[in-house]
Amino acid sequence: MSLLWRHALPPRPGVRGPKQTLDVDTVVRTAVTIADRDGYDKISIRTVAAELGLRPMSLYTYVPSKEALIVLMVDAVADEDTPISPDLSARERMSAIAHQIRTEILTHPWLLEVPPWRQVLGPGRSRRYERQLEAIDNIGLSDLDMDRTLAILTEFATGNARMAVAATRSAADMTDAQWWEVHGPLLEKVMPADRFPLSSRVGSTAGEVYQAPGDPTGSFEYGLTRLLDGIEAHLA
Repeated sequence: MSLLWRHALPPRPGVRGPKQTLDVDTVVRTAVTIADRDGYDKISIRTVAAELGLRPMSLYTYVPSKEALIVLMVDAVADEDTPISPDLSARERMSAIAHQIRTEILTHPWLLEVPPWRQVLGPGRSRRYERQLEAIDNIGLSDLDMDRTLAILTEFATGNARMAVAATRSAADMTDAQWWEVHGPLLEKVMPADRFPLSSRVGSTAGEVYQAPGDPTGSFEYGLTRLLDGIEAHLA
């Protein structure tokens, strides 16, 4: 917690010892770069130290553990959010919140591997929560409804981003056309249109539009529109 709020706390009294050549911010930025490039599983004290040209034991003078480093990384990423313009309509501000959350995960897919429950509140996540609340303050929601509105926007955007990340990773291994070339002949035999009429009809329509098993981006916009319609109806 002290590391998270290090810039808000008074400086620690000087301690004798070797002069540090880096700072915690540099360590965290380096760890985020590794996670973005190589994935969550590649984050360790050893890999971050190697990236910085340090011995692993040296890195412990900056962060006490991998778990603490992950907490710092999540908070640093949350602090990247830009303020939402108050000149936008209430609907546009709520839409911006969902888009920011989704973009954050698409930019940093490793966030999906971090347990989301009871994450330590640091300055980055706290400031983001404050900005999000400011975006929906005074639009007619109670305090509890404000918190729940942020929760459903976050959960919807996160779930959709998970599908988008999975689609990107799957396409890197095999395109949809390749998949159908391999499995299509068998599926045509075991799933004839007369036995699965609705599946065949709807699946064919969706497949022609998506040219893929799904359309995460289109589903996000469709779902977000329906969510915002519901919130606005509640306000009305």
